[in-house]
Amino acid sequence: MSAPHFEAVLFDCDGVLVDSEPLTNGVLRDMLAERGWTLTLDECMLQFVGKAVSDEAVLIEQKTGTPVTADWLASFRQRRNVALQAQVSAIPNVADAVHRIHAGHDGRIACASGADRFKVELMLGQLGLLRYFDQRIFSGHEMPRSKPHPDVYLAAATALAALPTRCAVVEDTLTGVRAGVAAGATVFAYVPPSSRHVDAGVLRQAGAYHVFDDMALLPGLLGL
Repeated sequence: MSAPHFEAVLFDCDGVLVDSEPLTNGVLRDMLAERGWTLTLDECMLQFVGKAVSDEAVLIEQKTGTPVTADWLASFRQRRNVALQAQVSAIPNVADAVHRIHAGHDGRIACASGADRFKVELMLGQLGLLRYFDQRIFSGHEMPRSKPHPDVYLAAATALAALPTRCAVVEDTLTGVRAGVAAGATVFAYVPPSSRHVDAGVLRQAGAYHVFDDMALLPGLLGL
């Protein structure tokens, strides 16, 4: 497969740059159990990966019989942040991949995440990746609509003065792939061998241009 030329590369964060999903969903699972909804970690990840917890408030309320309040969401984020600060790690081989892609595209890369800005900056800073994305972080929480709508990717492309159709998007969830496709970008879907909550075939059907399983491959897929 010959790689297209891209004006910019737009990365999701959770599951693409940082291995945060098991930690975040572990906290969520515990907090849901406290409200009477018992899930395994795999079940929790299958239900919530790629989605903002606040966007799933109706489901949580149906399953627990208690409202999702601003205070509960704030408590979730606080407990989540403590877990991430203690244990978050980078996706294998991503640091070298980001370094090469940043250099190969003259710095025209961005992080376009469905997560809140504090979480993204906390994790990237802790793992030494923030310098590649400083001033080029876009949060779905700050957009009119979150993923699977394309808003966060369109904002990132605009900030980089790149046509969305000339951008590569790197994603790992169905929600994210749909957002990148809706933006008109070419989506590369990362599905590591250990993944149990994402089906590569489903991502292809959703419009992913290429599915890969090792971040070491990404610079080559982008033509570097």
